[in-house]
Amino acid sequence: MKTLPKLMVAFCLITTIIIHAQNNYPQNYFRNPLNIPMQLAANFGAVRTNHFHMGLDLRTNSQENLSVLAAAEGYVSRVKVERYGFGNAIYITHPNGYTTVYAHLNKYYDKLDEYVKEKQYKDEKWEQDITFQAGQFPVTKGQLIALSGNTGGSAGPHLHFEIRDTKTEECLNPLLFGFAIPDSVAPIISGLYWYDRRFSTYEPGANGITVKKVGNTYTADVVKVNSPMISFGIKAVDKANQGFNLGIYKAELLMDGKLIYGFSIDKVSYDDTRYLNGCIDYTKFIRDKTAIQHLSTLPGMKLQNYSNANMSGIINLQDQDIHTIEIILKDVKGNTSRLTTKVQLNTAGEKISQTAKTGLPNEGKTITTENAEINLSKNALYDAVNFNMYEKSDGDANVVSNAIVLNSPYIPVHDNYTLKIKPNRKLTKEEKDKVVMSLNYGSDTNVIKAKWNGDQAEGQFNRLGTVKLILDNSLPSVSPGWKEGAAINSSILRLKGISKVGDIVEFRAELDGKWLRFARAKDDFIYTFDEKCPKGSGSHTLKVVTTNTAGNTNTQTFTFQR
Repeated sequence: MKTLPKLMVAFCLITTIIIHAQNNYPQNYFRNPLNIPMQLAANFGAVRTNHFHMGLDLRTNSQENLSVLAAAEGYVSRVKVERYGFGNAIYITHPNGYTTVYAHLNKYYDKLDEYVKEKQYKDEKWEQDITFQAGQFPVTKGQLIALSGNTGGSAGPHLHFEIRDTKTEECLNPLLFGFAIPDSVAPIISGLYWYDRRFSTYEPGANGITVKKVGNTYTADVVKVNSPMISFGIKAVDKANQGFNLGIYKAELLMDGKLIYGFSIDKVSYDDTRYLNGCIDYTKFIRDKTAIQHLSTLPGMKLQNYSNANMSGIINLQDQDIHTIEIILKDVKGNTSRLTTKVQLNTAGEKISQTAKTGLPNEGKTITTENAEINLSKNALYDAVNFNMYEKSDGDANVVSNAIVLNSPYIPVHDNYTLKIKPNRKLTKEEKDKVVMSLNYGSDTNVIKAKWNGDQAEGQFNRLGTVKLILDNSLPSVSPGWKEGAAINSSILRLKGISKVGDIVEFRAELDGKWLRFARAKDDFIYTFDEKCPKGSGSHTLKVVTTNTAGNTNTQTFTFQR
């Protein structure tokens, strides 16, 4: 009994060391970057198209122009201005080795905003990516640095906030830094799925299992499977007291009490964020908008610091006994949900045939048809794919090739592949210069300028779908939001961009012969009146030059009164 206190002390010391190792980020160093309580619209690691969500989306009460404050002292080390992505963003480097990022902003604080504006006019370029030295724009904790907004790829007013390791540029889970965000709600489980891992997770795909909630636990009936090699996937969300569907932070899978797989989303780099597609059932996500996270590792998924490399999560059933399965989900606060079920192998009367796979993870592959060739790198695939590539005719008069069907838009590729296509007729040099490659992947179209290697058009994409060559002689244009010669009393000029094929890739506006700063919001071009065109300045001529993906250029002239 005399040794018990020593054992208790040793136990407490070990426990303290473990907790510190799990939570070794500075607590309460960073403050809330808003003047209102932090409420989450999205958390770190939430499932997005082709990437993990890399920070926190903080609600701004559906309003714009709320004060955005520096989360800690440091200096503005970078500013970005871009059409999509972050829109207007500020990066602040802090002396403790971290960098915070604030995105979708409407306006920078006055001194910084004026610097950016001057550089835009000097460069005659609206989009910017500017880096700064430590002494140029120092900030103190709580200092106003910007006004919140809805710029870039934002779908509604909010502040996107990230914490990064300054040295590695990895994005870290901000919820690990001790922000005071109340959360007493455990993750909510709504679906369980199993996959036959003798084959690809894409074919035959997910097998759904009904989940029931009894008290505080989730259960499912005995899962009878016809394969000795299976894996599981889970459909679940975290509500965090606030109603929004947030992503799952941590999951564990146990069989007969033994841990066989687990993941946690503590940090991810932008170089690796696309590996999300190997962590989810991509087919269900793209086709059905259902986010199912794999409780196993796909052979081509190489995301670091996400799961234990020694635990694949693939279950090998060696007998027809009933085995206990437990799935444990946790949020950062430790709120926990458990799902318990049982699994049993049942192969009576089973007949299974398997088609040959033409694409395997970790192996490069070249696949050809009569008029096309695709080159997949060794990193392209997460799981085996029976890659079906074929051609079909397209009746559009401007289409100058067969349509090349690249398997299915419901199968992901990790990196860019190269596609070569022969046109279906002889093209002149001038015609070749106006050819674009158009990829349709169901929900959208990606159009790029074709590069020519002899009589083959070449291009790179990172999604599958149907690709064709289009001879585009159409002119891009802009449509003004005012009548010709009208007096403009509003605070902005708005031009609507129009491109029949592809996009407007170059835009230049000149007011009375001098470059004028138009911002771009998706397809709109917007000038906010300033000292370049003050009220009472009379009649003005606006010249606009636009160029589309194919390289076609159009010049338009408009007049207005101010």
